Amino acid sequence: MLNFSSHHYPYPSQRQCVFAQNGMLATSQPLAAEAGIRMLHQGGNAIDAAIACAAALTVVEPAGCAIGGDAFALVWTAGRLHGLDASGHAPAALSIDKVKEKGYERMPMHGWLPVTVPGCPSAWAALSKRFGKLPFAELLKPAIDLAVKGFPVSPVIAHQWEISKNAYQASLEREPVLASWFECWTENGQAPAAGELFKNPALAKTLQELAKSGCESFYRGELARRLVDYAAQTGGLLSAEDLANYHPQWVEPIKVNYRGVDVWEIPPSGQGLVVLLCLNILQGFDFTHRDSDLTWHRQLEALKKAYSDGRHYISDPAHMRIYARHLLQASYAQTRRLEIGEQAALPFHGTPESSGTVYLAAADGQGNMVSFIQSPYHGFGSGVVLPDSGICLQNRGYEFSLEPSHVNALKGGKKTFHTIIPGFLSQHGQPLGPFGVMGGYMQPQGHVQMVMNLVDFGLNPQAALDAPRWQWLGEMKIGLEQSTPQSLALALARRGHQVEINGDSLDYGRGQIILRDPQSGVLCGGTEPRADSHIAVC
Repeated sequence: MLNFSSHHYPYPSQRQCVFAQNGMLATSQPLAAEAGIRMLHQGGNAIDAAIACAAALTVVEPAGCAIGGDAFALVWTAGRLHGLDASGHAPAALSIDKVKEKGYERMPMHGWLPVTVPGCPSAWAALSKRFGKLPFAELLKPAIDLAVKGFPVSPVIAHQWEISKNAYQASLEREPVLASWFECWTENGQAPAAGELFKNPALAKTLQELAKSGCESFYRGELARRLVDYAAQTGGLLSAEDLANYHPQWVEPIKVNYRGVDVWEIPPSGQGLVVLLCLNILQGFDFTHRDSDLTWHRQLEALKKAYSDGRHYISDPAHMRIYARHLLQASYAQTRRLEIGEQAALPFHGTPESSGTVYLAAADGQGNMVSFIQSPYHGFGSGVVLPDSGICLQNRGYEFSLEPSHVNALKGGKKTFHTIIPGFLSQHGQPLGPFGVMGGYMQPQGHVQMVMNLVDFGLNPQAALDAPRWQWLGEMKIGLEQSTPQSLALALARRGHQVEINGDSLDYGRGQIILRDPQSGVLCGGTEPRADSHIAVC
């Protein structure tokens, strides 16, 4: 078990660690966390709880997740860890030429062109079928209730809703299909304010259809037919075959052992590999003080190298130029480590030898644990909404390159580099628990900081989340949270980093952690202070 004090909170915090024995669910929305715990009270397990929570999040946190998005999961059950990749591919008919014919020099963020096949509903169904205890329809009831009866919009979500509204308004003239978003998600063109009750009967009907069909309707039924017809009418390339041929994939998680703790991630095309590359570099250093400029400098320089490698090599596994295991060789980590000097340096990828998303953590009293993440990517996604459905389609295709020689070059039927990643920790073959930090390219950076906060610096889960964060912004630029000590910011600047202080804490990710004591089975959870987060227990 990790060594930490539940009484030591070195950073400003309004929360304490939460302990429970029979079940715990940590996520960014209280109503969604309670939906998950409801399943445990009904005799379900952590997998049932995670699905119920995920479905509820599409209602109460629509700017961070959607039925039309992707999902990934790491599930510990029956003594081992399972990985689920429910990310979608580009429509078969989409190509670089077709995008350029529309006058774009890079993938657009809004409209039909960045839409990829949604994987989220398939994840719910696959998890339930393989590991769940309760009937699938039961799991979606809390989400349906919230959509029918309405829910008071929380402050963070109201803020994100307004940002998305403004972004779609700016793109509406070029992408008229975005009008369907305004019809579904605004009242007279206005986003709901904090505390305002928001009902979504259209989304409720879709959730009822998914509950009844076990999500089959989305891929091979009535919802699929409606999606394809709407695409044909409005300029989309999504076909019946794209949906009917889609299935989520069970995958083998990848890991590195970091100072005696196994850190697990989903394999490519997800960016979890970046986390492992960074930790591999960092474990060659000794760290004593968390908030020293040398510690942050080394973390940032290692992250820059890991990210440069990730962006250069990670893609759809079928199109990658090199295997993950080659990037994770100890000799390669040593090579990259030796490149880190006392001063900040420009990033570049190496050459190894070949041979804004929502996250939730769930656990029950029987030892089952789930690390789950789902997202439509930017805000509500592409802005394309199937009328009278509440289905926002993701814009994951925005990550594709229009440069044919690029590893992430757009191609019909291909998956692209993926930002959302769940994490998991274990030790000596025993589960420690799920963790995650949502937020685009902040995610691997947040994962690295959470692991080091827990393992290197002995922080408890809540303190690990409370601690001020850094992020690499590209080239020599780094971002520091406003709570970062001024002396630390100045010291990093002296090392050559171009420092930016950012007052918007949401830019630094939103995380959740649940740890389980292997001896007693007691659960200890921390939740994100930068969001409307909540831990529900039973």
